[in-house]
Amino acid sequence: MSGTQVIEQARTQLAHAAKLLNLDPGLHEVLSRIKRSVIVNFPVVMDDGSVKVFEGYRCQHNTSRGPTKGGIRYHQDVDLEETGALAMWMTWKCAVADIPYGGAKGGVRVDTKKLSKRELEKLTRRFVSEINMIIGERSDIPAPDIGTNPEVMAWIMDTISMQVGYTVPGVVTGKPIPLGGSLGRVEATGRGVIVAAHEACKDLNMDFAGKRVVVQGFGNVGSIAALLGERDGAVIVGVSDARGAIHNPKGLPIEKLFHEFSGRDGGLAEYKECDQISNEELLELDCDILIPAAIAQQLTAQNADKVKAKLIVEGANGPTTNEADNIFSDRGVLVVPDILANAGGVIVSYFEWVQDLQNFFWNESRVNEELESIMKRAYDGVRQSRDTYKTDMRTAAMIIGVKRVADATLTRGIFP
Repeated sequence: MSGTQVIEQARTQLAHAAKLLNLDPGLHEVLSRIKRSVIVNFPVVMDDGSVKVFEGYRCQHNTSRGPTKGGIRYHQDVDLEETGALAMWMTWKCAVADIPYGGAKGGVRVDTKKLSKRELEKLTRRFVSEINMIIGERSDIPAPDIGTNPEVMAWIMDTISMQVGYTVPGVVTGKPIPLGGSLGRVEATGRGVIVAAHEACKDLNMDFAGKRVVVQGFGNVGSIAALLGERDGAVIVGVSDARGAIHNPKGLPIEKLFHEFSGRDGGLAEYKECDQISNEELLELDCDILIPAAIAQQLTAQNADKVKAKLIVEGANGPTTNEADNIFSDRGVLVVPDILANAGGVIVSYFEWVQDLQNFFWNESRVNEELESIMKRAYDGVRQSRDTYKTDMRTAAMIIGVKRVADATLTRGIFP
């Protein structure tokens, strides 16, 4: 799907919440716009001596509740509109979790599989140098996303530190532990997804243990969600990665897949004691819980009727289109939206930032306990909003997020 469709999806969700809140039209317009967008085109000298020019973006949606926060994505399909939509969703996500950030997002249009490690480092350092005027530990704090990882965050932190003349660990989160990263950060998004799944099971009066779960995507979010889900007693019957999907109705050995097959060139397809299926077939498997944890707009009007899960917990950003949402609502399928379900990553990024600013670090059990507490409180708030407004979970979450940002905007006033 194009970035234009993604930003329209985000704005449609905002409009629905704004109508239910009877939001002032001028305030609605403020919230529907991206506050700042930077487009940069920058050269990188490749290993063979040639020069390639790459296009990158950084979008900051709203700063009413604090500095902006959001990942940096390296992918060949990155564009300005998608980046803006993701920044907007980050604003609502931070507000739903009630942490003091606005939303941002960044990206470079690049296929990282075609770069050497040295080329990737040079691209990262040059990109960050191009956007250094708008990022900072008190203004806009990046984090990992698709195509980036703790090592990339280390390069960003080092680049900014070299430019200002002293170490600035709080400029980015998702860093390696020795550089001011937080324990529990790598697992945070997947862990939050499972906390949300447990809470949703209580909503549906069913036990999480023993439930058949399908996870689309076996990257950082999907693999950790599958791993923790299995440890909590769920039966993971289907998983997928970029190369395809695998299925076993009796359950897949997630620990084995995680440690022996994840990240290998052949991917999950190298595991043979299962059925090889397509990503499309994976979404339609017979299961109780579906966790889409890959990319946007995977559940659409074309396949929503074929999804058999009673519960969908969104690990990815924007995996469900507005049309599919309506179908799931009519069918009575509970959808825990991305701005609630995958908030674990930004919550622990907030913990990391706080630790960096204080130069005082927590143990992992405290990180996980605080994460679980915030996720449960956020879920309970969305549940109450859903019951009050008699609507679905996504709209209920949007109502909370939009209202908190709108209230902050009105309280601060419009300068000058």
